[in-house]
Amino acid sequence: MISLGSALGVAAVSLGMVLTPGPNMMYLVSRSISQGRRAGLLSLGGVAVGFVVYLAAATFGLSALFTAVPEIYHAVRLAGAAYLLWLAWKVLRPGGVSIFEPVRLPPDSPRKLFAMGLFTNLLNPKAALMYGSLIPQFLDPSAGHLVMQGFLLGGVQITISMLVNATLVLLAGSVAVFLAGRPGWLRAQRWITGTLLGAIAVRLATDRTRPGVAT
Repeated sequence: MISLGSALGVAAVSLGMVLTPGPNMMYLVSRSISQGRRAGLLSLGGVAVGFVVYLAAATFGLSALFTAVPEIYHAVRLAGAAYLLWLAWKVLRPGGVSIFEPVRLPPDSPRKLFAMGLFTNLLNPKAALMYGSLIPQFLDPSAGHLVMQGFLLGGVQITISMLVNATLVLLAGSVAVFLAGRPGWLRAQRWITGTLLGAIAVRLATDRTRPGVAT
């Protein structure tokens, strides 16, 4: 249903974006350091539900639109590439931050932790861009079943995001302490992430694939 190349492409984009400092990661790491691993995992559950909401909305709406109007597909492709370049610049620019430079947060109840994780993700522009303009570029209209392709590729993204975020939630406190006196490691993390995002942006901007008619 989906090619290995598409799955790997989405996995690479997902990995680059999840390692880029943003609302989800900053909130989860900060919550884990401030209130413990359980609080971080409860918040992560809300983030996961937010991804599913975005995935369903984007898959059902955009798959038909891109097939009917290829020009919109290409406009979205360029917008997605531009956004990735902007994220890369945010990481690489002087004064950029690492995901392990969180802020302290007050304790909250389990229900509030879940809700805050959900709404942090629903209001996260990275999540909207991921489903609105990045994942759809890996759909193959000639293979048919665009909705199913969208859900499968979205599943790849959610899996990558949850694995990375859960790992960081569990290790946030220890990693933050370890890196506190090692600014060189923080700079290396920023450069690796920024370079990966920039490379993916160039690939998307130069891709000449045209969406066809689904079978």
